[in-house]
Amino acid sequence: MAEKPSIAIGQVMENRSVAPGHFLLTIRLPLSFATPIPGQFVMIRDPDRDEPLLPRPISVYGFQREDGHAILNLLCRVAGRGTSLFSRLNSGSTLTVLGPLGRGFTIDPDVRQILLVAGGVGAAPLAFLLQECVFSKPHSAKRQVTAYLGAGTAELLTGLNRFEGFCNLRTATDDGSCGYHGNVTEMLALDLGEYDAKSTLILACGPMAMIRSLDLLLRDTRIRCQVSLEERMACGVGACLGCVVAIKEGEGRNGYRRVCHDGPVFDIGEIHWNPPVEG
Repeated sequence: MAEKPSIAIGQVMENRSVAPGHFLLTIRLPLSFATPIPGQFVMIRDPDRDEPLLPRPISVYGFQREDGHAILNLLCRVAGRGTSLFSRLNSGSTLTVLGPLGRGFTIDPDVRQILLVAGGVGAAPLAFLLQECVFSKPHSAKRQVTAYLGAGTAELLTGLNRFEGFCNLRTATDDGSCGYHGNVTEMLALDLGEYDAKSTLILACGPMAMIRSLDLLLRDTRIRCQVSLEERMACGVGACLGCVVAIKEGEGRNGYRRVCHDGPVFDIGEIHWNPPVEG
């Protein structure tokens, strides 16, 4: 069960570049900070600056407790001014951290084959899940895990060290510089027929185009799939309604859910890609 989120002041222990436009933040937090569930995220803000005004949502990449404190890892991509400023934080800088937030991934006991599908920094919550859940549960010994990681180029494949040796790892790059030459869902499509639908679960995170492509690929199968959606967020707690996504509610009805509060993890079959425009 998810623990109640809280606000804490964290101290940057390390901030290093891991790929062009990508950086890894290691933050020291009080022991009182709640333990995140894989798929959850935090909102971070620099308390010493007036900008960016709004905090930024970042998926949890790693979390552990040590003597007297907790350590939070965040794998980030520079996407705008806010994340650009975070990428230049020095060791010893402070950050306001709100979290953990949102709904994470769930794995039913009958799952025997887990497929992790990630595009870019979508690898972050899946790496955390691999380390924290897949091999620490009673049913884990009977499970096989295959990770499909995709990026534009080999140098943009981040977090590989957290998958190598822990699962069957397959990579795809748009330019063919590492692994399959093409996108990650195209690579998955080549293998999909080998998996038993009843015992297989896909857990995915990446750009919306990748998630939509995955939905099209799975429509004629019965393979279960949960996806973590990447959306811009203002508050992170469901108050501002700035990150809503269209959802199928059954019997032809549609509705909207807040990615920050009701997600970010959803069943892929819930997502309505072309909701009607209300006049």
